Amino acid sequence: MSLFDKFDPLVQSRRALDFDGPAPVATPFEDIASPTRGTVAGQEVILAGTNNYLGLTFHPEVIQRATEALETLGSGTTGSRMANGSYADHGELECDLAQAFNWPSAMVFSTGYQANVGVLSSIVGPGETLLIDADSHASIYDGCRMSKAQTITFRHNDVANLDRKLARLGDDAKRTLVVVEGLYSMLGDQPPLADFVEVKNRHGAWLLVDEAHSFGVFGHHGLGLTEHFGLLDEVDFIVGTFSKSLAGIGGFCVSPHPEAELMRLASRPYIFTASPSPAVIAGTRAALKLLTSGQDLRRQLHKNMTRLYSAASDLGYTLGSDQPGPVAALILPDKATALAHWQQLLAQGVYANLMIPPATPAGLCLLRLSLSAAHTDEDIDAIIHALSALKSERTQAISA
Repeated sequence: MSLFDKFDPLVQSRRALDFDGPAPVATPFEDIASPTRGTVAGQEVILAGTNNYLGLTFHPEVIQRATEALETLGSGTTGSRMANGSYADHGELECDLAQAFNWPSAMVFSTGYQANVGVLSSIVGPGETLLIDADSHASIYDGCRMSKAQTITFRHNDVANLDRKLARLGDDAKRTLVVVEGLYSMLGDQPPLADFVEVKNRHGAWLLVDEAHSFGVFGHHGLGLTEHFGLLDEVDFIVGTFSKSLAGIGGFCVSPHPEAELMRLASRPYIFTASPSPAVIAGTRAALKLLTSGQDLRRQLHKNMTRLYSAASDLGYTLGSDQPGPVAALILPDKATALAHWQQLLAQGVYANLMIPPATPAGLCLLRLSLSAAHTDEDIDAIIHALSALKSERTQAISA
C-alpha cells in the first residue's frame, strides 16, 4: 500500500495522451515573443489558447510600470497584507477597482483562485447556504468546502432549477449566496444573468458573479457581463482575476456593501498568503487603466470572436456556445479525435487547448480556442484555414 496509489487513475489517463511530440497538457513553451506568438518544439505558433483576451502582456505601458516597480520596490513583498505586505500600490489598485465599479469595497488577492476561495470561505459559513451552478470552477467548489456552509448545486444555467431550490429553502433563502460565472471557461457559454437576478430577488437571496473570463470582454467600460446587461445594481459581489484581460496574476473582489471590508479580518487565504509582488500590482494598475479607458481593444476582440464563431459554424463544428465569446470550444466525439485535432492544429502552426475529462463538464472532449484583441485579421485567417484543413482531412478519412 502507498499514499500514491490513489493517483493511479490519473496516471493512466495521462499515459493515454502519450505520443511522439509536444505534450498536449502543460505544453512547454520555449519562447514567448508577443501576445500572439510563441515557440513549441522549435516551431513558431499562433497562440490561440492563452486567455490573453486584450493582448496586454507586452503592452509598453504595462511593461514600463512593472519594470519601474521592480527596480524601485524589489521583486517581492515577503509578507501577507496583514503583516508587511501592504504597499501603497496594493491600496491604490483596490481604490482603482472600487472607483471603476463606483462601489465602496475592493479587495486584492494573490491569485484568482484565492479570490474565490477567500471570499466564499469567509462570507458564508455554518448555518448558511451556498447555491452554485453545477459547472462552477474548481476554485468555487473549494471555497464552498472551506466555508463549512451547506452547499447545493443547481443545473447549469437552469433558471427554473435555481428557482425550485431557492423555494425549498424557504426563509433560509435570505441567508443563501447564489454563485454563477459571467463566462464559463470550458464551453464559453454565458449565464441568463437577468433571469437569475429576478429569481434571487424574488427569494431574497444574495448573488456573486465570477467575472474571471468576462471582465475586460463585455460592458461599456469592460467591467464584465454584469455591466453589459445593466445589472450592477442587482449583484452583491463580483470576483475577478488579473490573469486574463489584465495580463498579470492575482484576483479581486468588489462589492457595493461596505461591510465586505470585514472579510479582511476573516479570510484565511487573504490573511496568510504573501501579497502580490510590486511589479505585478503596478502592471495590473496600468492594464486596468487601459481596459476601462476605451473601446478599441474590445471592438477588435469582438470582431475576432464573431469571425471565428461564424467560420467554425459554417465548417460544421459543434460549438460549446451559440453566443460568440473569447472562448470558442469545439465539441469533438471522443478523446482520440480531440487529441488528433490538437496535434494537427499544432502541426499547422496554431496552439490551442486540449480539454478532456475529468476537467470538462458532462464528460465532453473539447478543442478550446481563446481569442485576443492582439490577433490580427491574418491570424484569424490562419486559424480558420487550419480548422478548414482539419475538417477536410477528417471528411476524406471517413469517406475512405
